[in-house]
Amino acid sequence: MRCNIFTQEHEIFRRTVKNFVEKEIKPYATEWDEKEEFPRELFKRLGELGFLGIKYPEKYGGAGLDFTYETVFIEEMARGGSLGMLLSILVQTDMATPAIYHFGTEEQKEKFLKPALSGEKIFAIGITEPGAGSDVAAIKTTAKREGDYYIVNGSKTFITNGAIADYITLAVKTAPEKGHRGISLLIFDTGTEGFSVGKHIKKMGNWASNTAELFFDNCRVPVENRIGGENMGFYYIMKGFETERLSGAVMAQAAAEYALEIALKYVKEREAFGKKIIDLQAIRHRLVDLMTEVEVSKRFLYYVIDKYVSGEDTLTEITMAKLWIGEMAIRVANEALQFLGGYGYTREYPIERILRDVRLYTIGGGTSEIMREILSKRLLS
Repeated sequence: MRCNIFTQEHEIFRRTVKNFVEKEIKPYATEWDEKEEFPRELFKRLGELGFLGIKYPEKYGGAGLDFTYETVFIEEMARGGSLGMLLSILVQTDMATPAIYHFGTEEQKEKFLKPALSGEKIFAIGITEPGAGSDVAAIKTTAKREGDYYIVNGSKTFITNGAIADYITLAVKTAPEKGHRGISLLIFDTGTEGFSVGKHIKKMGNWASNTAELFFDNCRVPVENRIGGENMGFYYIMKGFETERLSGAVMAQAAAEYALEIALKYVKEREAFGKKIIDLQAIRHRLVDLMTEVEVSKRFLYYVIDKYVSGEDTLTEITMAKLWIGEMAIRVANEALQFLGGYGYTREYPIERILRDVRLYTIGGGTSEIMREILSKRLLS
C-alpha cells in the first residue's frame, strides 16, 4: 500500500480549496464561532464549487472522484479555523446522504440527493436519542405504517444541523419487537406537521455547528421516503459509520497538524529568559516528539485511505484510525496550547478553539470505548 496517495491533480485541487478557505472561511471563522452559526448560503457556495459532491457521480451533480480528493478537501478546510462549520458540512456529505446514494431509489436520488449536493437543501442525520447514543439498537422513535404513510413519534438529541435542516435521514423503529432488526431509515421533511425543534444545545466546542433536540408528534411520512428495505436500517447505519469515522479521522489529523503549526510558529517568535522559546532543549524535544506522533499517524491514515479506496475490507483499520487519531489530536492540541502559555488560553489565538473542538473526536461517531470493543471482537476473538 502507498503512503503517498496524492498526484499532481490532487495538488491542483488542493490549491483550489486552499484559495477558497483563505478568502471565504478564515476571515470569518472567529465570527461564526462567537455567533454559534455560519451563513446557510455557505452550503450553496460549496455546492457551486463542487465540494459537496466530490465522491458522488456526475449524474447527481457530483464530481465523480474518490475519497483521496475528499481527504484533500477536509485537510484544507480544517485549516480554515472553523472545525464546527466543517462538522456541519461533513454531516451533509458523509453522514446523512451516503445511505440515499447507496440504498435509495433513483427517484430519491433525483429528489433529495441532487439538491443536497448542490447545497440547495441541508441535511441532518437523526440517530442519537436521550437514551441511545453509540447503542443504535436502543432507539425508541417509532414509525407505524398506516397505508401509504408512516406515523412517526419520538425524539432525537445532539443532532448536528437539526435546527437548520430541510431533511433528516431519520432512524426509526418500524418493528420495535425485533430490536436492531426492526430499524428503518426515512427521509424526513422538516416541514412536516407535528415536527418541532427543541432547545439548541450549548456545547463545549464546535460552536459554529448547530446542534438541537428534535421532536416528532404523529408526523406523517410517505412510505416512498423510506430508504431501502423496511427493517434494514441498522445495516445501512453500520455501513455508513465506516465513511463517517474515516472522515472524522482525517479531520482529527488535520486539526492536530494545524495546532502543531500554530505552536511551532509561536515558539520560533516568542522570547523567554533572553532567548527564543524554541532554543530551550525541553521545548525542542517535546516538539519533535509531537511531530513524530503526528507524522506516524498521518502515514497510517493514508495507508488506510488507500486501502479503503481500493475497495478492501477496512473496518479494522478505520476503527483503529478513528480511535488512535482522535485521542492523538486531543493530546497534541493540549500540548500546543501549553506552548503558548497564557496566550493559548485566550481567544486571541485559535488554539483554544481547536482544543475545545477536537474534544468531540473521541465521542462523536462512536466513543473510544466502543472503538476498543469493536477492535477487541475483531482482533481477539
